[in-house]
Amino acid sequence: MNNKFLPTTIVGSWPRTREVLKALRDVRAERITEEDFQQIANVAIIECARGQEEAGIDIISDGEQRRDNFISFVADKIDNVKMLTVADLLEYVEDKASFEEILGTLDVPAYSLTNPAAFGKISRKKPIATDEYKFLKEQTSAQIKVAIPGPYLLTRAMWVDGLSKHAYPTKEDLAVDIVSVLREEIEDLINAGVDFIQIDEPVLTELVFTQKNANRTFMCGALTAKADAQEELTFATELINKLTHDMRGRGSKIGIHVCRGNWSTQEDTLLRGPYYPLMPFLAKMNVDQYVLEYATPRAGELHALTELAKLENVELGLGVINPRTPIIESVEEIVARVKQAGKYFPIEKMYLNPDCGFGTFAQRPMNTPEIAKQKLMNMNEAAKQLRIELLQNSEV
Repeated sequence: MNNKFLPTTIVGSWPRTREVLKALRDVRAERITEEDFQQIANVAIIECARGQEEAGIDIISDGEQRRDNFISFVADKIDNVKMLTVADLLEYVEDKASFEEILGTLDVPAYSLTNPAAFGKISRKKPIATDEYKFLKEQTSAQIKVAIPGPYLLTRAMWVDGLSKHAYPTKEDLAVDIVSVLREEIEDLINAGVDFIQIDEPVLTELVFTQKNANRTFMCGALTAKADAQEELTFATELINKLTHDMRGRGSKIGIHVCRGNWSTQEDTLLRGPYYPLMPFLAKMNVDQYVLEYATPRAGELHALTELAKLENVELGLGVINPRTPIIESVEEIVARVKQAGKYFPIEKMYLNPDCGFGTFAQRPMNTPEIAKQKLMNMNEAAKQLRIELLQNSEV
């Protein structure tokens, strides 16, 4: 593992090239073969990796170039799952009025977002991410992070009442098989030697910061959460711990990423609120690192980190740059943010990263590659300055 003080990394996605965007459309329409698509993606991944390396990033990703977005790509990897647009989902939900109300809060067309849905008993058809890791490993000597959708996220997304109920009467029934599929994948990733496995669970914030359908920011399983947020968070925590049971300490770091939505550059459309309501549940999760967003005021007070600081053998992936804005954070701003967070969580147990990905949805990137790279360069420079300063202070 990386022994460098304040390692730098990214959360996962990177803006797709025009060639990849066209290839994603063409392969789904069967205008090109799967092999043709993979060759186009390979070129983009190599370019993406070089950009991160040139920015000085310690733990890189493949930019999720092969994925249409951070979750629905699993439809191609798991048996009896199909990818639906949000508009398609309307056909299957019982409470159509509430669902249409949610659609009305979005600032994107309902046909432009996709969602994986289970229509039968699921099983892993092919690797979810291990093949992606193996290709990138051949291209770089850097450490590698691989992001996978979390079990709660997938359960919420994939259980669609009118489509899934004959195979899985409840979403809790589906969750059993989702955990099994993801455990298979994590076993393969660990055995392949991956450095960092990131479990994405962004919808946890929706449970505590969403008032009914107003300001709904995650379309994944929009109507499947129970009204009781505490009950739902307990369920999510149980799923994550079942997934990571016996997985830690085997050579691959396991982290959980929790943000407040990353599908819009309009900050006022995204969730806001401090991590306080989630902390009791995060503290019970069996993970090595918490990857949290803190580069935007929407994330609330840094003081919430004091709850995580009480735990043993855990790290913080501190979000210090905002992927949704063209404004490039200065080195000085990033240094100041880390020092501020250091009042509540030990700096020696921190990694530095953006709040979220730069290209969560393929057709809707948050930023340009050029701005993303400059942001990462400044984050890397801030880490360098902090290492020197903190080392000097420790020698005084």
